[in-house]
Amino acid sequence: MTADSARRGGSDVTYTYRSDVLRDLERHGVRPLPHTPPERVRDFVRELYKFEIRRLRERMLRREFPKGEYAAKVDDLRRAYPVLALLPAQFLADPIPSPDRAPGRPDD
Repeated sequence: MTADSARRGGSDVTYTYRSDVLRDLERHGVRPLPHTPPERVRDFVRELYKFEIRRLRERMLRREFPKGEYAAKVDDLRRAYPVLALLPAQFLADPIPSPDRAPGRPDD
């Protein structure tokens, strides 16, 4: 293990993200590196979404827009984060096989 891989969590694993996922992430300024685990990327995007939801609610409470518009604005915001509908493994072009379906293991 190299010092660089130790800083990244001890793994030399590289991830290939789907191009559509990268486009969706880019809209929010998120650019995962090849060694960034998809779980970490999804967690970051989820926290960003939660921040924006809280900000939207605060704007409503400050009466920047009518309460009746809140649900539609939340829906618009949800639609701006389609990657949150995916599991982390679905971010990848070549999903990581689950341990129960490892290569060379017979199907039950």
